[in-house]
Amino acid sequence: MKRFTYILLTLVLVSCGTRHGQFKIEGRFLNLNQGEFYVYSPDGLIKGIDTIKVDGGHFTYQTACQEEGVLMLVFPNFSEQPIFAESGSSVNIKADASHLKELTVEGTQNNELMTTFRQQIVKSPPPETARLAETFIKDYKESSVSVYLLKRYFIQSTKPDFNKAAELASILALSQPKNGTLNRLKQDIDVLKKSMVNNSIAAFSATSVDGKKVSNWDIRGKYSVIYVWSTWNYDSQDIQRYIRTLKQKYGNRLGVIGISVDASQQECKSFLRHDEVDWPIICDEKLFESPILQKFGLRSVPANLVIDTNGKIIARNLTSNDLKERLDGLLK
Repeated sequence: MKRFTYILLTLVLVSCGTRHGQFKIEGRFLNLNQGEFYVYSPDGLIKGIDTIKVDGGHFTYQTACQEEGVLMLVFPNFSEQPIFAESGSSVNIKADASHLKELTVEGTQNNELMTTFRQQIVKSPPPETARLAETFIKDYKESSVSVYLLKRYFIQSTKPDFNKAAELASILALSQPKNGTLNRLKQDIDVLKKSMVNNSIAAFSATSVDGKKVSNWDIRGKYSVIYVWSTWNYDSQDIQRYIRTLKQKYGNRLGVIGISVDASQQECKSFLRHDEVDWPIICDEKLFESPILQKFGLRSVPANLVIDTNGKIIARNLTSNDLKERLDGLLK
């Protein structure tokens, strides 16, 4: 009887297509026959960044997965979409490469919930998107999708609302008391409040990719910008180019520090050889778990802080155009 039960269990596991301790993504793209895109995990589910190859419009990716986590897919147009991983599960993705915001993911409840939300917001302006995210969070208090939406639309937003984030985090904590990601997020919100506009920047110390010490003393007495970028995010590179133009214009009157969220310091340095960057770049290979990012409350890419000559934060997460206008106005 035990042998029969074992055989039956084995057949069930095989029929599901993914072993316990593994998570599988497969799918197909319309309008993208050959190419590649990337995957990383802000939860540390995988280390660094993996590449997913597209062949004949189809792709497959499998990774170790002992517990629930989020995988972020980074597409050729540098847009990102979350996939919610679960041990022993698999999902199927269908997408048109020209309309990646409308991709569908089937196979687990969380991914299907996210697909529904994605379809709701595809044409919604930011205020409406935030309202829909809040409604979703309150309707699905036990879902890990709600934790992601809390982080994405109330903390990592260009206009974060930490008071609302704290309120929603408390609601979710009642239904998910053992969710480690959520518990850390609640603690982060208190830190993030201290890094809001009109607060002084926290003291910091780090080492640049060139091996030099970098601290708040390097930007003391200057109008400065601290920004987050990566070799795989086009928008952040665009902002870095704007900053380079400003630095060439204002020289030592403008303090600049860049923080790379690349998994490889060597890859970061290789990229910088082809870019005229003459200010400190920090890359500790810890991606979004970097202690310096946590200290500044910077949780996304691109992201930035503008700091006045007294060390006070005067703006957060400006677009490239807004950043240029703000710094031009301050430094002229």
